[in-house]
Amino acid sequence: MRRSRQAKPVMISPMSNPLSGNAALLARSLAAVWHPCSQMKHYESFPLIPIARGKGAWLYDHDGKRYLDAVSSWWVNLFGHCNPRINAALRDQLETLEHVMLSGFTHEPVVQLSERLRELAPAGLGHCFYGSDGASATEIALKMSAHYWRNSGKPEKSQFISLQNSYHGETLGALSVTDIALFRDAYGALIRQHSTVPSPDSRIANVGETNAAYALRCAAALERHLQQHHHQLAALIVEPLVQGAAGMAMYHPSYLKRARELCAQYGVHLIADEIAVGMGRTGTLFACEQADITPDFLLLSKGITGGYLPLSVVMTTDEIYQAFYADQTARGFLHSHSYTGNPLACRAALATLDIFAQDDILNTNRSKTAYLNTIAKPLREHPRVRNFRNTGMVWAFEADTPHADFAQRCFTLGLQQELLLRPIGKTVYFMPPYIIEEEEIKILVERTLGIVEALA
Repeated sequence: MRRSRQAKPVMISPMSNPLSGNAALLARSLAAVWHPCSQMKHYESFPLIPIARGKGAWLYDHDGKRYLDAVSSWWVNLFGHCNPRINAALRDQLETLEHVMLSGFTHEPVVQLSERLRELAPAGLGHCFYGSDGASATEIALKMSAHYWRNSGKPEKSQFISLQNSYHGETLGALSVTDIALFRDAYGALIRQHSTVPSPDSRIANVGETNAAYALRCAAALERHLQQHHHQLAALIVEPLVQGAAGMAMYHPSYLKRARELCAQYGVHLIADEIAVGMGRTGTLFACEQADITPDFLLLSKGITGGYLPLSVVMTTDEIYQAFYADQTARGFLHSHSYTGNPLACRAALATLDIFAQDDILNTNRSKTAYLNTIAKPLREHPRVRNFRNTGMVWAFEADTPHADFAQRCFTLGLQQELLLRPIGKTVYFMPPYIIEEEEIKILVERTLGIVEALA
């Protein structure tokens, strides 16, 4: 019996493709790339945006149209696309060392980065463990916390708690402390279930209740949970000050301060997930600074390399480090990634820290924040805008609109107005690169106001 021959896929080279510019790249991408956080069929109605290059706060397609990157390319880009200083650092590193495994070896960029982070981070965080992305950092911290308790003779402390509507990544461990059904539900059978406690999200406060008072009310609920369950709890994990995927839910630092006190009282680790909110995004280099606390674990990623290369860091204390320091291999923390502490990524991070120091970025950002808040008055006071709020270089508001598909409509209208906006439900947010100029801020605010009015 003859087997039928399967037709071989036709390979179309970019040079022979009859399409050109945006259309050519779009066709090739849809044929070969499975895009993240996407229902691929939707791209039949809402095409991908092919990007040819970036410069400063702008992205450009193959046909010359530009888009103001108001979301820092998923919250990672701090100092603009193709930043000449980060570019120069990477070119220099390429001539020295591109990669070496970090197990049994070390190199200058990873040592220097660890030393500088130790100097900058809240006091007591002196040890850096490296991963490749934010979810990896969450996995590392969860494993390290539970393993610490095991090494300390308390293996029963293996449960975790997180805030309602929290987001900590989409690998299985990270999903177990993520409280967003869209990401979790399909994998429920694979995920270990953990508990949540009320979010101090200031939008939920009662009428007349201050943000600080509501935060402390939520902290009281946390205390009740710790009283009942601390014997089984390894750690509480939180996104300090801003819960990103919850719609930029912002809350008062008093919650963090009280959570730190309670975790210490009940013998539960505090994991501060600053993957999105660290590196100056909330107005201080680390969000925890605003509560004057040191967590047991501090997680960094996204902006740490200026948005250039994948890198994540888990910083922890000497007490936790010492619990793994022993003759027995099994007491060690054996988690690993092939590209752990990659020299190129570390060099990009060092260049990013140089820019913070040399350009006084935090003070400059305060001026830009004040400017945006001033010119945003018509947007803030628009009858269709609710809960206009700001923390550092993050702004958000809810649109009072009848359109169930508001997010997609806003995204589409934004592109037509040269804006890259990516609403979360009916929450519109700005998280621009720190190099955004006043004229670009004006474009962002005024055109967003026009979009709100068009969708009212």
